[in-house]
Amino acid sequence: MSADSAEARKTEHIPEWKQEEIASLVSMIEDYESVGVVNIAGIPSRQLQSMRADLHGDAELRVSRNTLMVRALEQVDEGFEDLVEHIEGQVGLIGTNANPFGLYKQLEASKTPAPINAGEIAPNDIVIPEGDTGVDPGPFVGELQQVGANARIDGGSIKVMEDSTVLSAGEEVSTQLANVLSELGIEPKEVGLDLRSVFADGVLFDPEDLAIDVDEYRADIEAAVAGARNLSVNAVYPTAQTAGTLLAKASGEAKALGLHAAIESPDLVDDLVARADSQMRALAAVIDDDEALPEELRGVEQVAESETTADDSEEEEQTDDHEAEADDATDDDEDDDGGDALGAMFG
Repeated sequence: MSADSAEARKTEHIPEWKQEEIASLVSMIEDYESVGVVNIAGIPSRQLQSMRADLHGDAELRVSRNTLMVRALEQVDEGFEDLVEHIEGQVGLIGTNANPFGLYKQLEASKTPAPINAGEIAPNDIVIPEGDTGVDPGPFVGELQQVGANARIDGGSIKVMEDSTVLSAGEEVSTQLANVLSELGIEPKEVGLDLRSVFADGVLFDPEDLAIDVDEYRADIEAAVAGARNLSVNAVYPTAQTAGTLLAKASGEAKALGLHAAIESPDLVDDLVARADSQMRALAAVIDDDEALPEELRGVEQVAESETTADDSEEEEQTDDHEAEADDATDDDEDDDGGDALGAMFG
């Protein structure tokens, strides 16, 4: 028997309603750029419906039999079959045209605190915080102590004297602890859609790949942009982003050289005259005989000293000013270009 005949025979044994469900799932998978598997265990039906409604317009959540979701993923192929290993337990398929980072961020933001029931496994350490419980003195203080909280009656109410870890992550919640947490209004778990994996653009992303600090990532990119720009400027490598800064730097250096060499140029004449005037006043300041000086240069000692200092540092200041302008230009470009594309990446 040929492979095609075997496949046809296999298909014939699938009830029609299952074939229709598989076809619907295949259509859903092919309609979206990103498709993932989400864990829905422990989510009440009403809350799950609410989550599906919240996702409307951004993503589509489909819940079906695991075997049918597996068949649909394998039928589409093209890499989507890699999601099959995550089809286990109570799961659903989620499709979106948003990028995986945006999807993960949206699902995490939609999670809400919820009470934990007896028999459940603690997702993290459960801590009863220090403070007044607001419960009147009575048997409840003993219940707190039995679950491991440092509690006692103080000032007419039951108080927890310090933060008390009453259960470690991975341990099972007892009936007594569940009752204590309920009485205190402590909701130690989050309820929401846990993204197990998502396939997009030919890449399979795990949650740890998507759980990044967007602000830190943005800062890293901006730092890289600034470093690349500084390297380009220091290496005198012109680009569209650095050409203006390089021209400004060259102009400043040319002017400093012209002033130092006293080159007569229409662009430098005012600065050269000012420099000559400053030098003349500095020379006049060291001549003790006022009769030897023109009237306008007598008694200019104080002014001359100040202007001489300014003249001596003129070229250095121009260089510093130029470098500051280059730095400002770098900062401006960073603000303009450093993270404009990140919004699309992270949703």
